[in-house]
Amino acid sequence: MDVLFKVFLILHIVAGTIGLISGTVNIIGKKGGKMHRIAGRFFLYGMLTVSLSAFVLSVLHPNYFLFIVGVFTLYMVSSGTRYLHLKNLSKGQKPGAVDWLLTYFMLTFGILFLLFGIYHLIHKNSFGAVFIVFGLIGFRMVRSDFKNFRGKGDVLNTWLVAHIQRMIGAYVAALTAFLVVNNTLLPAYIAWLLPTVVMFPLILKWVKRYKVKLG
Repeated sequence: MDVLFKVFLILHIVAGTIGLISGTVNIIGKKGGKMHRIAGRFFLYGMLTVSLSAFVLSVLHPNYFLFIVGVFTLYMVSSGTRYLHLKNLSKGQKPGAVDWLLTYFMLTFGILFLLFGIYHLIHKNSFGAVFIVFGLIGFRMVRSDFKNFRGKGDVLNTWLVAHIQRMIGAYVAALTAFLVVNNTLLPAYIAWLLPTVVMFPLILKWVKRYKVKLG
C-alpha cells in the first residue's frame, strides 16, 4: 500500500508541476495563439492527472485537502474545456450529457462541502470556513451552468467567459495545493484561501475585457 501511495504521490507532484508551469505560461502569454493551445493541452492533461491521482491518494490515506483539490480541479478543467465545444449556446445549442453530469457532480459536492463546513464551525474548527467558501464557489459556477445551458445567459461569448473562469480556477487550485503543502508561516485556512483572494480580481478583470454582452 505504501509503495502504491508513493507512486501516485510522485505522479501527482509531477502532474501538478506541469500544470503550474503550463498554466503560468498561458496566464502571462498571448491568448489564442499556437503557444497558448500547446500549453493548454499540457495544462489540461496535467490537471486531469492531478485530480484523478488526488482521489486515489485521498482514499489510500484519508485527506480532506487532496479530496477538495481533486473535486474542484476535475470539475473546473473538464467544464472549462467542454465550454470550448459550446460556442453556440446563445444561439440555441444544447449541452451534452457530459456537461450536465459535470454540473450535477459539482452541485452534489458543493452541498456536501457546505454542510461539512457548517459542521466544523459548529465544533469550533476554523477549517470549516474553507469548506464553506469552496462550496459557495461551486454553487456560483453551477448556477452559471444552469443559466447558460438553458439559453438564459446575457453574454454572447459565454463559452469564452466560462473557459477563462474555469481554467484560471483550476490554476488557482494548483497554486493553492502548492502553497498549502509548502506553507510554514500562515494559518492553514489563510493558506487555503489566499490564492483565491489574490486571483479573483484578476479573473473579473479578464472576464470584463473579453465578454460581449447580448443585445
